[in-house]
Amino acid sequence: MKSIYDSISRRTSKMTTRAYSTSFSLGIRLFSKELHDPIYAIYGFVRLADEIVDTFHAYDKNTLMAEFRADTVNAIERRISLNPILNSFQEAVHTYGIEWELIDRFLKSMEMDLVDIEYSQMLFEDYILGSAEVVGLMCLHVFTYGNQQQYDELKFSAMRLGSAFQKINFLRDMHTDHVQLGRTYFPGIDMANFTAETKQRIEDDIAKDFADGLAGIRKLPHGARYGVYSAYVYYFSLFKKIKRLNSNMLLQNKRIRVPNSAKYGLLVTSYLRYRLNIL
Repeated sequence: MKSIYDSISRRTSKMTTRAYSTSFSLGIRLFSKELHDPIYAIYGFVRLADEIVDTFHAYDKNTLMAEFRADTVNAIERRISLNPILNSFQEAVHTYGIEWELIDRFLKSMEMDLVDIEYSQMLFEDYILGSAEVVGLMCLHVFTYGNQQQYDELKFSAMRLGSAFQKINFLRDMHTDHVQLGRTYFPGIDMANFTAETKQRIEDDIAKDFADGLAGIRKLPHGARYGVYSAYVYYFSLFKKIKRLNSNMLLQNKRIRVPNSAKYGLLVTSYLRYRLNIL
């Protein structure tokens, strides 16, 4: 029975999420239960593409990425895939009306990681759009249960929040991206002379994204608001930790993270602010 296979597919996306990201999987549990499976499906899809470009160094990444794109198209057109993660993803796409334009833009950003690019401001914005902002929009389709009017109202804030999260990831992973993968995303930056002034300029930009994102969180449907707000609080905590570091420390081979004990404290604080409606 296909229902059994669909159930297996959803569980595969869930296991993938939990294996790769304890923070994200914890955040998903804070959504209303009916939102869990489609968000796991989106994360699983995004994670597969990200793994191709970031970790499958011993394989032909270009071929794998081309096959992944083709398999994604087929899954959506046929409404089934023998890849369980793509099968659960196509189900979410059709259930919540996720446009192909968002999926295509995401895949294009992943394909940008397959080539050496010196990022201009325009290319940087294109990459952020595809790698983060459209992922936020995919999730927004789920959070608004396919309500186009509500989606349109919250679209700008969702994009800004995704942008903030991605830029923080770039700062956090600066050593890995630059030294191990040979990537420098922020445009016009000399990594050999990454100054405090440059770091401050990036942080000011992120702060604006956060402010725009929070405005949208306050208007999210009840079932999604606490989960998204908790993600906001977590990333903002990480942002404050990065702000306290000297610029040269970002290039050291040391993972910047929020300890698990602190994460649970943030969850409690987030929940209290959510319940008191003082986001």
